[in-house]
Amino acid sequence: MKMGTVSRLLAVVLPVLFSNAAAQSYPTKPVTLVVPFATGGSTDIVARMVAHDLTNALGKPVLVDNRTGGGGIVGWSTVARAAPDGYTLLTMDLSFAIAAGLIPNLPFDQRKSFAPITIAISVPHVMVVHPSVKARSVQELIALAKATPGKLFYGSGGNGTNTHLGSELFKSLAGVDMVHVPYKGAGAVLQDLMAGQVQMLVSSVTTTLPHIKSGKLRALMVTDDKRAAVLPDVPSAPEAGLPKMVMLFWVGFAAPAGTSQAIIERLNKEIVAALATPETKKRLADLGLDVVGNTPAQTAKLLDDEIQRWSAVIKAANIKAD
Repeated sequence: MKMGTVSRLLAVVLPVLFSNAAAQSYPTKPVTLVVPFATGGSTDIVARMVAHDLTNALGKPVLVDNRTGGGGIVGWSTVARAAPDGYTLLTMDLSFAIAAGLIPNLPFDQRKSFAPITIAISVPHVMVVHPSVKARSVQELIALAKATPGKLFYGSGGNGTNTHLGSELFKSLAGVDMVHVPYKGAGAVLQDLMAGQVQMLVSSVTTTLPHIKSGKLRALMVTDDKRAAVLPDVPSAPEAGLPKMVMLFWVGFAAPAGTSQAIIERLNKEIVAALATPETKKRLADLGLDVVGNTPAQTAKLLDDEIQRWSAVIKAANIKAD
């Protein structure tokens, strides 16, 4: 074999061998899992469950670091700038995809600056109204909105949030005119919705479930192509007559771009295995969360699809970030 051929072969083989060796010895120190939001939300809860299970699987501590600020930008940027060695990971969710079309001049690229690992869970949104609203179905709400254009108010957790975009998607699909009232967070809008100050909200099942069960809110539709196990009496989007209203909140994980494929595959394997245990599945199901556990390639495609979808909604509705 000629020396040139040997050199080219080594150039291909050696990086793979070193990558595999690094993955086998990984990790040799604690791993930091960055959550770009405060404690207590769905993203943080899922991150802490996975961190606990990863600690056991990897044999080294996986420490959750809540890097809040800028609507997620601080945490996302922290991981984008981190060394691609598998010791700084990101907890990403739907807002990560939304930000690509909402926030101009981000200091990173959602597609190019990160290496997707897996989507851990998904949960549909649910359309809820105050009990005083004279609509007991989505079609009745559409009829009411068309009969009283500009008279119904829907709340959100802020401009450009998933709660805002969900209602904008509904308005577009249903062809109705409703007034947006942005709040500073999901807690504030829920309080005013239950007080009757606004009439409608599209938010995650996890957030609204206790208030639906208590009768303080009426659920009209689950934004999925099937009914939710925790809300078996609430129609799915196709059943409600809006098949394109499927909208899932999801939480996943990524590493900085350039992280070795062997480490990405190791992390994917361990996270997916942890999600598949009966104990973890039950804990997530009790919160209304569905386990996903897909591949890095499937995660990358979902992220790309979500960026395209929500960028189009943002552009059509001319939504600007606060």
